[in-house]
Amino acid sequence: MATKQSMQLILPALVSLALISAVAPATTHLRFYMHDIVTADASSPAMVVCVVRGVAPLPNDPSNRFGDMYAIDDALTEGPGTSSPIVRRVQGYYLFASWTDAALLLSANMVFTAGKHNGSAIAVFARDAILDTVRELLVGGGSGAFHGATGYGLLRTHTFNATSNNVVLQIDMYLDV
Repeated sequence: MATKQSMQLILPALVSLALISAVAPATTHLRFYMHDIVTADASSPAMVVCVVRGVAPLPNDPSNRFGDMYAIDDALTEGPGTSSPIVRRVQGYYLFASWTDAALLLSANMVFTAGKHNGSAIAVFARDAILDTVRELLVGGGSGAFHGATGYGLLRTHTFNATSNNVVLQIDMYLDV
């Protein structure tokens, strides 16, 4: 009798676990490189425009001001080199949002322009403490193949040119769809 009652309790639990694991979202990992070109040169046009100029210089940074806001339409490539294929674009803005730290507020859409996710987008929002080795991006949703996406991204500075302020960032996205 106890065995029959045990089976009646265990069987629904096993079925519930099977259903939960069948609908759990799979995590997708994507890696790409963001080319934030502030100063144009012969090989690449500027894709960043200062649209608002702040009023007070930042401590230890005479070229940027608290409140500076930049509109961006940066290339996202498969690899870090300028000749790497462009597969996405990041479109949005960032602004210097701290009086005391080298920190940006970033709000952008990562728009897929090629490959199996062409036409899809991921919305991100973050505090980017640009001098930290690794920074986190919050995924706030998506469209197309990433409709309703959640997750996060990790930003790392791959290269930085202090003369031009141009930077290449490595971005690793971890998405649950």
